[in-house]
Formats: sequence, C-alpha cells, structure tokens
Amino acid sequence: MEVIRIISIALIGLIIIVLLKQYKPEFAIYISLLIGILILLLVMDRLSGIIQMIQSIANKSNINNEFISILLKITGIAFLSEFAISICKDSGEAAIANKIEIGTKIIIISISIPIISSLLEIILKILP
Repeated sequence: MEVIRIISIALIGLIIIVLLKQYKPEFAIYISLLIGILILLLVMDRLSGIIQMIQSIANKSNINNEFISILLKITGIAFLSEFAISICKDSGEAAIANKIEIGTKIIIISISIPIISSLLEIILKILP
C-alpha cells in the first residue's frame, strides 16, 4: 500500500534527521526537503489520475474548462505553498513561512477573479 510506503519513508527520514541533528544540524533541513520531494513523487500518479477524472467530469457536464483549470491551479498553489511553509517552519523560519502564506493567498485571490466575477454576474441576473 502506498500509505505504508509514505509513512515508512517519513519515519526513516525522521530517524535520520534526529540522528543527524546531533552531529550536523544544518543538514537536517536537506533531509527533510528530500523526504518531502520523495513523498510528492510517490503520489504524482494519483494526482494525475485525479486531474484527469476532474477534467472528464467537467467535459461531460459542460463546465467551462477555464474554471476547472483555475481551480486546479489554485489547488496546486495551495499544496506547494503548504509544503514550502512546512519546510520553513521546520527550519525555524516562521517569518518567511508567514510571507509565503500571505503571498500565495494574494496570488490565489488574483487567479480566482474570473470565477468570482462569473458568480457575481449570475447573482446579478437572479436578483430583480
């Protein structure tokens, strides 16, 4: 099972980090980053399957492909920013993590403008 593989990799990485922090604490962040990337690579097949399924459903239901693309971009930005924020917090850089969080929230809002404006147009058409 993939879950067992992910947990095993994470626990092995954790043990390496704990042992490494005693002798070379500056290298612990590299192991953490490597483990994170490895886990992301393990779930990429699942992620591509999810994206294909969402696009298939969108095509069948005549949903605007631009909106689906925007939602996938927003989801990707959220996942990547959470990964970066976690790495920053693990390395003790909470201030940088907060800046990443603010920056990505602004980017997500700016990317979602077409969806927001479309919803507002629909609401205005419904209201008398």
